Amino acid sequence: MIPGDQYYEKDGRHIMGLLQDWREEAYSQETDKKQLEKFWQDYFMQEKGIYEQLLADPDTVVTGTVAELAEKYGVSVKIMTGFLDGINDSLKEANPIEEMTEDTPVNLGFDKELLYKNMVDAKADWLYGLPAWNDIYSEEEQKKLYLEAKKMNTIVKPKKIGRNDPCPCGSGKKYKHCCGRTA
Repeated sequence: MIPGDQYYEKDGRHIMGLLQDWREEAYSQETDKKQLEKFWQDYFMQEKGIYEQLLADPDTVVTGTVAELAEKYGVSVKIMTGFLDGINDSLKEANPIEEMTEDTPVNLGFDKELLYKNMVDAKADWLYGLPAWNDIYSEEEQKKLYLEAKKMNTIVKPKKIGRNDPCPCGSGKKYKHCCGRTA
């Protein structure tokens, strides 16, 4: 497979990669809005089921090929591909999702704290609100992680220096008579 190419060779045939196939269906601009909403509702229900199983035993690293994990969790390879795409940023060791085929070995060894924060950041309340989190983190810890996740993408602008404020260079002069002078 050529880097950046969305296809891979198998038995001399040019085949679309799993991730590209998933993204084309999930983010299709041509699909009817109602069909796409149903697609995502179905996906979110299946995603929730996988997370419920993973969070029941969060310290066990689940491994297998993409096809094996799809079978283990009772979902299609396409849904498993979407799941792997979504969880990849929360894994201790990222999977090669760009080149993934059904036979690619993958792992689901996630960082619990990072996963929780990423769920909050994605506004996935059906995931960070799963009861299984109560067995992993106390209510206070969940609130703390929630607030940390909310702050991750908050941009704090520095206080604007007023014309009559002391110059930040430390000269002791007013800003307008020092670094704030216009040429």
